[in-house]
Order: sequence, then C-alpha cells, then structure tokens
Amino acid sequence: MASVSYHISSLLEKMTSTDKDFRFMATNDLMMELQKDSIKLDEDSEKKVVKMLLKLLEDKNGEVQNLAVKCLGPLVGKVKEYQVETIVDTLCTNMLSDKEQLRDISSIGLKTVISELPPASTGSTMTANVCKKITAQLTGAIGKQEDVSVQLEALDILSDMLSRLGGTLYSFHSSILNCLLPQLTSPRLAVRKRAIIALGHLVLTCSGSIFSELTEHLLAELKRNESTSTTRTYIQCVAGISRQAGHRIGEHLEKIIPLIVQYCNVEDDELREYCFQAFESFVRRCPKEMDPHIPNVMGLCLKYITFDPNYNYDNEEEEEEEMMDTGTGEDEEQESDDEYSDDDDISWKVRRSAAKCLEAIVSSRHDLLQDFYKTLSPVLISRFKEREENVKADIFSAYISLLKQTLPIQSWLHASDASGKDDIPLTMLQNQVPNIVKALHKQLKEKSIKSRQGCFSLLTELANVLPGCLADHIPALVPGIVFSLADKYSSSNMRIDTLSFLHVLLCNHQPEVFHPHIKSLLPPVVTCIGDPFYKITAEALLVTQQLVKVIRPLDKSCTFDAKPYVKDLFPGTLKRLKAADIDQEVKERAISCMGQIIYNLGDHLSTDLQPTLKIFLERLKNEITRLTTVKALTLIASSPLKIDLRPILGEGFPILASFLRKNQRALKLSTLTALDILVKNYSDSLKPAMIESVLTELPALITENDMHVSQVAIVFLTTLAKVYPSCISKISGSVLAEIFQLVHSPLLQGGALNAIIDFFQALVLTKTATMGYSELMKQLTAPIYSSGSAGASVTLHKQAYYSVAKCVAALSSACPKEAAAIVNQFIQDVKNPKSSSTVKVLAFLSLAEMGRTTNLSAQRELKTVILEAFTSPSEEVKSAASYALGNISVGNLKEYLPFMLKEIGSQPKRQYLLLHSLKEVISSSPADGLKPYVEDIWALLFKHCECTEEGTRNVVAECLGKLTLVNPSELLPRLKKQLSSGDFLKTLQDPDLNVRRVALAMFNSAAHNKPSLIRDLLNAVLPSLYNETKVRRELIREVEMGPFKHTVDDGLDVRKAAFECMYTLLESCLDRLDIYEYLNHVEDGLKDHYDIRMLTFIMLARLSTLCPSAVLQRLERLIEPLRATCSTKVKAGSVKQEFEKQDELKRSAMRAVAALLTIPEVEKSPAMAEFSSQIRSNPEMASLFESIQKDSASLPTSESMDMS
Repeated sequence: MASVSYHISSLLEKMTSTDKDFRFMATNDLMMELQKDSIKLDEDSEKKVVKMLLKLLEDKNGEVQNLAVKCLGPLVGKVKEYQVETIVDTLCTNMLSDKEQLRDISSIGLKTVISELPPASTGSTMTANVCKKITAQLTGAIGKQEDVSVQLEALDILSDMLSRLGGTLYSFHSSILNCLLPQLTSPRLAVRKRAIIALGHLVLTCSGSIFSELTEHLLAELKRNESTSTTRTYIQCVAGISRQAGHRIGEHLEKIIPLIVQYCNVEDDELREYCFQAFESFVRRCPKEMDPHIPNVMGLCLKYITFDPNYNYDNEEEEEEEMMDTGTGEDEEQESDDEYSDDDDISWKVRRSAAKCLEAIVSSRHDLLQDFYKTLSPVLISRFKEREENVKADIFSAYISLLKQTLPIQSWLHASDASGKDDIPLTMLQNQVPNIVKALHKQLKEKSIKSRQGCFSLLTELANVLPGCLADHIPALVPGIVFSLADKYSSSNMRIDTLSFLHVLLCNHQPEVFHPHIKSLLPPVVTCIGDPFYKITAEALLVTQQLVKVIRPLDKSCTFDAKPYVKDLFPGTLKRLKAADIDQEVKERAISCMGQIIYNLGDHLSTDLQPTLKIFLERLKNEITRLTTVKALTLIASSPLKIDLRPILGEGFPILASFLRKNQRALKLSTLTALDILVKNYSDSLKPAMIESVLTELPALITENDMHVSQVAIVFLTTLAKVYPSCISKISGSVLAEIFQLVHSPLLQGGALNAIIDFFQALVLTKTATMGYSELMKQLTAPIYSSGSAGASVTLHKQAYYSVAKCVAALSSACPKEAAAIVNQFIQDVKNPKSSSTVKVLAFLSLAEMGRTTNLSAQRELKTVILEAFTSPSEEVKSAASYALGNISVGNLKEYLPFMLKEIGSQPKRQYLLLHSLKEVISSSPADGLKPYVEDIWALLFKHCECTEEGTRNVVAECLGKLTLVNPSELLPRLKKQLSSGDFLKTLQDPDLNVRRVALAMFNSAAHNKPSLIRDLLNAVLPSLYNETKVRRELIREVEMGPFKHTVDDGLDVRKAAFECMYTLLESCLDRLDIYEYLNHVEDGLKDHYDIRMLTFIMLARLSTLCPSAVLQRLERLIEPLRATCSTKVKAGSVKQEFEKQDELKRSAMRAVAALLTIPEVEKSPAMAEFSSQIRSNPEMASLFESIQKDSASLPTSESMDMS
C-alpha cells in the first residue's frame, strides 16, 4: 500500500514540473496505474490525484490536457463518491467559463465521467447522486445561457446522460422537460436540433404523465402555428419522439395526424419534407394506430412524389425536335434567370421524403398489395424519369420494396398449397412489366453510374419475383447490359451489378430468347473474365457458365449453332483455370465453368480437350480445389456427349478412392456420386484393380452414425452389383456385415432403408456363389431366430423387425421361385407353439410385406392363422398379425376385404385389431381398387364411432379421414354433414377439455399443411385460440403423494396446443394477425409453465426476424420475463432433472435474447442496454451467451423450427 502511495506522490510531484514533457509522461504513467485493477488509493492520495488532474485540465499544453481528461474515466471507479462529486462540480463550473478551450475540455470530461458511471442495475447510489448534480447544473446552463456553444455542449451531455442513465434521473424528468421545451424556439437551429435529440432520449424512460405533458405541449404549439419555422421544428420533434418511442405516441396519433396533413398543403418545401418524415416514422413505429390514416397518407405521398414545380417533364418526347429551334427560345429564358435559380429549388427534398414514406408503407402493409399495384405502382413507374439522382435512388428502392413484398413467401410450408388469391398481385405486376422496361431501358445507357445501378437492382428483383417476365424485352435490355460492361468509365461495382443481373436473367428465362443476342453479349463477358479485379472475374465466370448452358441446351433440340463461340469462351476460361496464383473463389468458379464448357461443348474442343482434362487431374490433387473438381468431373462424366475420360481415369480413380478416407463429409458424398456416375457411364474403361481400390474403402462408410453417407455408399454398391456383377464376389464379408448391422439398427428408415432393399435385390440377381437367396435370408433373420434360444444376447428394436421384413419381401420378389417355400416356413413358424413371440412377429411382418405386392390366396390356412394370433397373450404379436391382415388384404381385396368387414361386424372383442387392419387397407390400397367397397366401409365406421373405448374411436377417426381422401369431392360434404351437430368453430368452445385440445391439434395441422383453408376463418377463430392461452386456476389441483403435495395442471395440454397453433400461424398467416394482440399472449406465455416458456422463447426469436418493429415497441415488457428466467437459481439439493430443466430454459431464453439483439436499433432501448450489461457482468450468463452466439454462427442462417 505504502509503495503505491509513494509512487503516486512522486508522479504528482512531476506533474508540477515546468517541463511539459515531464508533465505529459507523469500523467501518462498515472493513467497506466489507474487502469490496473489492483490499485487501491488511500484518502489522502485520492484527494491529491483529483485536485491535480482538475488543475491539469487548465494546463497550457493541449496534449497534457487531453491525457488528464482521459484519466478521469478510470478514476471514477477508484475513488469515493464525494470525490467524484468534486470532479463533477468543477467540470460543470468550467463549462460556464469564458475560455473556449477549457469549456471544450470540461465537456469532454463530463462525457467521460458519465460513460464510466456504473449502471443503475449494480445498485450503486453514486450514479444517481452524481447524475442529479450534473443535471441540476446543466439544466441551469441550458436555460440561462447567452452563449450558444455552451448551450450546445450542455444539451449534448444531457442527451448522453439521458440515453445511458435516463431511469436514474427520474426525479428530474419534469425539470428537464421544462428546460428543453423553450429551446425548441431558440433562434439557433442547431440548438433546436439538439433539444429534439435530448427529448428523444427523455421519452424512452419518462413517466406517462410527463410524456402526455410533452405531447400536449407539441399539439398546442402545432395548432398555434406561430411561424413556419417553429412549426417545422415541432413536426421534427414529433417525428423524433416517434422514432425513439413510437409505441408511446400511438395513442396521440388521432390528434396529431390531422394537423400534419394540414401542414402538407402549406407552400413550404422544408415543412413538407418534415411532415413526410413524421409520417414515415409513424408508419414504421405505430402500424396499428396508423391503419385508418394509411389511405390519406398514401394519397399525399403519391401527390408529392410527382411534385416538381420548376421543371417541365411533358416535352421529353419532343426533345429531338426542340433541338432544331432552340435559337428563338433563348431570349425569354434569360429574363427568368434572375428571379429563380436551380440552387434554390429544394422541391427534391419533398419528393425524396414522400418516396421514403411510401417505402415504409409498402414494407409494412403486405395486406394492401393489390391496392399498391392499382394505385402506387403506376405512379412510381412514371417517376423513374426523376431528374435528381438521390430522389431516383429512393424511388427505385420503394419499388424494389414492393417487388420484395410480392415475392411468393418461401417458408417450410409446402408450396403445393398456393391458393389462387396470392397470384393476383403477380398478374397485375406482369401487366406492368412493359411500362417498367420502357421507363428504364434508356437509362441503362446514361452517364450516371448510380442511376444505372438502381435500374439493374430493380430489374434483378423483378426477374426473381416473376421468372420469365422479361422474355419479350431482351432486345431492349441487351444494349444497356453491353454498354455497362464495356464502358470504360464503369466502376467495378457497376460491372459486378450488371453481371449479377445478367446471371439472374439467364437463369430465369428460356435459352431461345437469348440466341439472337449471343453475338453481342459474349465478347464483353469474356473480357470481364480477364479483368484484373478478382470479384469481377468470379462474377463473369458464373455468367459464362450459365451462358454455356444457354448456347447449347442439351435437354432439348436446338437449331442455334454454338460452334463459332467456342473460340471466344474457351481460351479466357482456360487462362483462369491454369493460373495458380489467383483468388480461391476465382479458382473454384473457373473449374466449375470449364466443367460446364466440357459438358455442353466437349465435342467442339478437339485437341484442346485432353490437356484441359489433365489440368483437372492437377486440381484434384490440391486440397483447396479438390471438392470443386470432383463436382465438375461428376458433371462431365454425366454428359450426353460421352466425353472421353480414359486418359485421366487411370490416375484419377485411385485419387477419388483415397478421398473416401478423408475426414471431410462433403468430399466423401461428392466423391461417391462421382464414382457412381463413372461406373455407370465408363464401365468399359475401368480395370478391376481400380474398382477394388474403391471397394476396400467402403466398409468404413457404412455405419449408423451417418445414415446419409451410408445411403449414398449403398446406392453406389447397387450400381456396382448391376454393372460389374463379377466384382461382387470380391465384396468382402465386411461390407455385408456392416449392411446387416444397419438393417438391425433402430435408426434405419426412409432413404437408407430403400437403398438397402435395392442393393439386396441387385445382389441376389448377380447369382454370386456365397450370396444367394438362402444365405442372405439366413443372415437377415439369424438374430431373431437365435434370440429365442438360450444364451442369445441380441435383442432387436421394434423398428429392426420392420426393416428385416421389408428386406425379406424384397428378396422374395426378386426370386419368386424361392418365395413360396419361405411363405410356408413363416406360416409354420406362426403355428408352431414353441416359436418365440419375436419369431412370430417377424413372420407376420414378413407375410405383410410380401402380401402387399403378391396375392397369397394360395395359402388356405392364412386367415385362420391370423385370427388365432389375435388372441395371443403378446401385444407385439397381436399388432403384427393385425398389420399382416391389412397388408395381405391389399394384395387381394376381392377375397379379404369382405371377410374383414364381416369379422369387424361380428367380433366385438377383436374390433380394435381388425380396425387397425382396415386402416392399413385404406392407406395402402389404390383408390380405384377401393371404390366398390367405400359404401360398406363408410356405413361400418359410422356404426362404431360411438364406441366407449377411446382407442377404438381414434382408429375409427383415422380410418374416416383416410377414407374421405379416396374420393374427397363426394365424401367430404358427407363428413361435414355428420359434423353438423357442431361446427368446427364451436368445437373450440366445447366445454370438454379433450375436445378443445383435439380441435386445436386439427387447426394446427390445417395451418401447417393447408393454410388456405383457415386464412379466412382467422377473425372468428383467433379469440377462441387466444382464450386457450390463459392459465385457468380452476383446472389446477393438488395431489397428495405420500408426505408430499404435488400440483397438477389439467389445462396445460390445451395451452400447449394453443401456443403451437400460434407458432404455426406465424409462418403461414402472418399478414392476417394483429401482431400486437398476438404479442400480448406471447408475453403471458413467457411467464407460464416450463413447456410453454420453451415454446414462447422460440416464438420470440422467430418474431424478432419476422416483425422486428412490433417487438421493439414491446421490448420493455418482453425482456422482464427473459431476465427472470436467465437469473433464476435452482434450489441447492434439487434433483438432477431440475438442474437440466433450468439449463435448457436458460439456453432457450438466451437464444431469444440473442435474436432480439439482431433487431436494428435495439440498442436504443434502455431496458435492453441494461440487460446486456447485466449479462456481460455476470460470468455465468456471459459464458452462456457466448456459447449461443458460437452455435448460431455455425448454423445455416434460416434456423426455423419445424413443429409438424
């Protein structure tokens, strides 16, 4: 301790030196000391340091002053509160000094101190006291200052403090307001501007009454309209407040809007500009309250976007003729020059703000699309001729916004359900395309780069929204494209934009439309391939690759002769392909582009082909380019031109084989695809040794740890078995062993299972000695037959029985001769009383799979055997027998279905199982086969839908649903009639909890799969849906479990179902939701039970990307529950599950926080700022937050959760 104070006192001594360098170095050393965490100052040193630094602020040397100010920051945290107050008092007094330099340095000092004060959440009282001191002094300074620069500094500091610590100054809010309002009429505009900024920060944290006082004042002043200049300021102030705290101004809009509308008509361009800026901020911040005013505001925007009183656009068409007779008109123009010059014309500001306001309306009101195309689109198109570049950019941007809104929504909901009404805007747009092109195509050759870039980005968006819409306009666009690529004044960005538009154009239109223009398009693109700037080269190679497909489309006959263009395309690309010292992206694109050239034009390359393929071989050996090369080779190998690859296969095949060993998954998958194509198309050029080199690598790829790689590997094996039956004998037992391991794995399903089935069928047909039908059968079923015997340790998962049965059926269908014997064996297995239940299950499942595709009517005893099994003690056997009966019936409806219907009618004990069989029949039979039996089945099902067993009722319901799909047009109305006892909407209000839960599940399924069915019902359904999200006290009961009391909430499942529906509606019907009402219920869910909180956290993350502005308005209320979750502590001694549950919750809440932080402007919210600093200061939360950010960085961007 002593040494520190000694060291510091020696520094203080040096600070009094007459030599400025000494003073500078000593202050610098003090700075270093203060930044150490360990430093502790005694009271005496504190006093001396503070006194010294304040003295140095008035030092003659500027550099010393600057350092002294910097020291104040770290000092704040190291000294006692009254010392900080001393510092602040001195700084505030200095602010009023006559010396300008001292004022400046003190104001920097105050800002430094404010930024270092600990946030209120840490509970320190210092911040509050210091702020009060500063505020009292500042408001005084602002109020009575003659000197403007002092006022400006004071306003600046006040803004700083309000934005960081507004809540702490609660008691001063009213005096701050009284001090700021008069500044809005200050003669100096800069003062007004800063006062507006300060008010913006004040409204974030002030109380309701102060906010009302402010709005009342603004309204009164707007009504008084003392002078245009103050009215401008008041409108700017309203806009500023709305930008900062839009959610609060909403309720006052009714009174504000009419006033602003009225000021739009005053002849003052600046005033109008501010009016539109205010409208824009209302539209973005208070969409709900703005709803009734949108038509009015839009009308004004459309009127003023064309407001250009000093320029005559009408005679553009006649420009050419005017050129001839300009001689006469010159005298008249001379006079008017004195009255008015172009520099005074600020009408462009009005047009720009109107365009921005329109963009805000377009991007926030998806529901008005059709309106926009009727009224807004034609006006915007007519304004593409705007003469002022900045305004034109905003008009383009508004139109692009409109196009983006029209883009059909791409989400994980299936495209199959695109209902007709979404197409109307697209049709309307289609009809306006000619006008758009007419308005733009001349501008593509203008000098201005900015306006050309605007045109291209608009056209790019257009081609994306309506692929093919520019087909008739290619002749009008090509000259502009060529001009921008070839013009030597084009910037690199201009070229890149042009190329990327050309790429979109080529991808989205039929090749024929470009054929007449290839001659003019190709040379400038090829020139760009040689451009020294790598980004242009990369983009040009992408375009060239697409052009190659266009010049010679191989999938259809085409008369266009591509041969003359090869000499342009090939050398440019080859040069980039050969170069080793270029950018990674260019390398990859050159490889892909050359691959495409060989695929489409390989037969025109003659002697150049082989050397080029040799380069591919080199690229295959390089770690950086190998993946791209494998993909290019796959493409070349699949070319219908039968490119001769023999020269590189000998060396290339072993390299490909070695890739299967690498640890890069994408490389393994691409290599397997490449090998598969090579084996299919080049079988005659491959030597057995080459194939064996690949075979040795395969066993390691087939494992249940990566089903997809296994699937692709097995598909490749199947190809081998078909193309090279001889090499199959070399398939080591290890590959087969791995495949059998997979068949017996519980994870096998879908694609991988189908691949294995195909492989077995191909394998058995190779007639290889040790892999015949009986050997494969033995290995497939061995684990199941052996498990019955003593000492067998293999117990298989239920899924494995289904997989084995499917493989058995596949083998039998490949070898029909052997099949009959196996069917008999299975029937004997089932009849044999000694058979274990697992053997019986396998036998029934195999009979089921075989019976579905082949008619088993030759087996007389099959029916009796199955019905006997229905009485088996084992549940597994019963359900397998029921599955078998259903599937065998599918293969032979005529015989089995009437028998089954009779049994259902006469055997109440077996009903449940028989109905399951019937469900199999209905789901697996072709509709035509079922038609004759529909009536009987329908009648039977309705007989059983009142059954007392819930299980039976559920099966009946499934059967009814599936049966209705056999002939929906006829059966759906019937089903509805049966439901007439209660309409669907009534089921949501049914007194029975379970009915409501099932109704919600059905609604969720509809919203997920067929949103068009429910879109128009939403107004009626949402109130009932939201009603189900509330916690019902009467459904919570206490259950005594021994000495413990345990609460059970019977309403939880229904609430969960309701929140799941809400989540689905976000994806499918967002435009039909009142998002503010929706957020109220999300907010309740954030405080609910564990399961529901998990759901609402996910919803919140999704909402942050879908409607950020609405979430911003509610931020304060949404953050509280998140903060509560993140800071809960689990009681010590809780069970492990409790800790895990809390961890999951915290992770999920933190994910929501991370999503909220991606919203633009979120940092303006004091609540969020405080919460972020709390996360940073708490080590546990901080590490959790970091790990979540790492996770999200490694995931693909559209992280959407599928809840089907």
